[in-house]
Amino acid sequence: MTTTLNQLLAADKTLAVVRAERILDAAELAGALARGGIRTMELTFTTPNVLEHIRRVADTAQEHGVMIGVGTVLSAAQAEAALDAGAQFLVTPGLRTEVAAVARERQVPFSLGALTPTEVAQAVDLGSEIVKIFPARHVGPGYLKDLLGPFPELKLLPSGGINEQNAADFLAAGALAVCCGTSVVHPTLVAEGAWEQITQRAQKFTSSLG
Repeated sequence: MTTTLNQLLAADKTLAVVRAERILDAAELAGALARGGIRTMELTFTTPNVLEHIRRVADTAQEHGVMIGVGTVLSAAQAEAALDAGAQFLVTPGLRTEVAAVARERQVPFSLGALTPTEVAQAVDLGSEIVKIFPARHVGPGYLKDLLGPFPELKLLPSGGINEQNAADFLAAGALAVCCGTSVVHPTLVAEGAWEQITQRAQKFTSSLG
């Protein structure tokens, strides 16, 4: 895929994070999100058989025009397995130096989780072009604006507690994009394969971003 992760996030302003015990069909899920205006999807290592789901999406990514990544990556072994399965980017909940090392070696984009200014600086030093601010709900949009004072070129991706009511505020505070979760990809809908409902939820969420 020639379009970069930065370009997709900047265009769509959101990344869908899927946390579900069961995914009926990950490729159909990616397609449903894409039809709703969300072309980046993050599956997580908290989902059973996540590597199989990544392979399924990777096989059809070009067809749906999506970019598939994996999150909650905690080790080098998980990072290697995800990339071997076809993941195109990696996301961590916190600073994981070994994950960053794998991503740099494999030349794939990655986003390290951080919260404090010290952690943000460490994430940048490790090569994280996009820094995930987690958990965003506890610090609010104003915190991002404050971070951009000493880090004006920083690309921020707030995650955790983002919904239709506050997403635009995080973007207005300077976020590159925001993560959306259960408000769009509710585990029940994902398990049941309610693709039309997920598309509608994606459309509603993206329309709230301004």
